[in-house]
Amino acid sequence: MKKILIFFIIILAIIILLAPKLTDTNKPQETSVIDQELKNKIGQMIIIGFRGTEAQENSDVHKIITDIKPGGVILFDYDVPSNSFPRNIVSYEQTKKLIADLKSYSSTPLFTAVDAEGGAVNRLKEKYGFLPIVSAEKMGKDLTLETTKEESEKLAEELSKLGFNMNFAPVVDLNINNKNPIIGGLERSFSSDPKIVINNAKVFIESHNKNNIVAVAKHFPGHGSSTGDSHLGLVDVTNTYQAKELDPYIELQKTHLLNAVMTAHIINKNIDKEYPATLSYNFIQKILRDQVGFDGVVISDDMQMNAIVNSFGTKEAIIKAINAGCDMLLLSNNGTAEYNKNLPYEAVDIIYNAVKEGIISEERIEESYKRIYELKRKFGII
Repeated sequence: MKKILIFFIIILAIIILLAPKLTDTNKPQETSVIDQELKNKIGQMIIIGFRGTEAQENSDVHKIITDIKPGGVILFDYDVPSNSFPRNIVSYEQTKKLIADLKSYSSTPLFTAVDAEGGAVNRLKEKYGFLPIVSAEKMGKDLTLETTKEESEKLAEELSKLGFNMNFAPVVDLNINNKNPIIGGLERSFSSDPKIVINNAKVFIESHNKNNIVAVAKHFPGHGSSTGDSHLGLVDVTNTYQAKELDPYIELQKTHLLNAVMTAHIINKNIDKEYPATLSYNFIQKILRDQVGFDGVVISDDMQMNAIVNSFGTKEAIIKAINAGCDMLLLSNNGTAEYNKNLPYEAVDIIYNAVKEGIISEERIEESYKRIYELKRKFGII
């Protein structure tokens, strides 16, 4: 009896000694689950660009979609780093299959995006078998709005049939400087008159809405008065910007047609002496959110444009953009820098580490995640 009692005492002692260790081994597992949830939400804040006209299993883009669960992908026809064609888009049927494959890999439905404004800026070119779409400038010259209606409807229908659900258009910049190399010079603006821009943008967005395509108005707060190209470097509009450039955003918000907005890499020292709109709390929170009243998804212009990379660097820019109020970051991997297949992973790690270090709040991530989810729900993507 004494031996049995001693045996049970020993067993009880072992259990007591091991109990804290068993509890400790559970803690990292719980933390790991929480961390993965955070990383998944961060992944939703990224729109990635990639190389490839196909998306086979175990390809780089397949791994990225599986690993980080990005909020979206963007397709291009031209690969800037290698100065060559093709990038993603070759033909109608090939593009349709590529999009379908990308969607099939994602456990959380993707934004599948493209730049299809019409005219010079359209990745879906007629020579590849897509419908020809005239430039915004040509649309804007028809004051009856019939040209914009016809062109935007056929564009939106084609996007829908291909599987796209997001278009980085319309451009709502005012053509104040018609020699502007990146807006006016490429016929990307409907007009210098804010009323004409507003009327055409309404028609353009409504056509997209009918086809469940998210139309992203750009480039907030207005790129039309600039004298430079933000693809090449930081553009200062301090002395050229006009207050009326904000009118399209104000009016589209009033009529509930503003679902997503893309920021511009332009600096206006009258508003923010240090940072361009994409990285500026003054622009995004104080003007777009508070003044205009927009509470939808804010998407950065490409974070790899030289205006950002050369002036701020990737890490600082990503953190600044999120703290300024950007909900999604466009990482095209299609700038003048060398192609970096690990960029999406690096971006997620930068954001995740910034949250863990208290530089970005978890509330800020949650805020963006909810906006992204709501936009996907609204357009039937989720």
